[in-house]
Amino acid sequence: MSLTDFSQLNIGDTVVETEIELSRASLVDYAGASGDHNPIHWSERFATEVGLDGVIAHGMLSMAVVVAPIVEWLGDPGAIVDYRTRFSAPVLVPDAESGTPATPTAVLSLTATIGAIDGAVGTARIDVTVKSGEKDVLSRTQIRVTR
Repeated sequence: MSLTDFSQLNIGDTVVETEIELSRASLVDYAGASGDHNPIHWSERFATEVGLDGVIAHGMLSMAVVVAPIVEWLGDPGAIVDYRTRFSAPVLVPDAESGTPATPTAVLSLTATIGAIDGAVGTARIDVTVKSGEKDVLSRTQIRVTR
């Protein structure tokens, strides 16, 4: 859907609901692209030595995979004018017990709803909840879009 007609949107409408799988391979790919090779994102030993429960996803990777389905729904990445979130819990990405490093071991559940519409200005606020299991991993996530 393109947001050219805000009259089709209502506050509270769910516009995207999906699950996003992450694997250790996702973390390696992101590390290569971003240059963030911090061992908390690939070494179980190091991650636990510094007090984490295990290897965690990069925060910016979490933000990126969450906004991607919103961009797909919008049909235009340029329609996003603001994106903000609070990292409320790490996204643990356990090692695959069997299979390959590309076997998904973490799932982010995403629900995006219309939180506000300003027809005069031509913007809408999308409120997003992101959970890993029962934990909110991103909170206060809001994406402001324009038509």
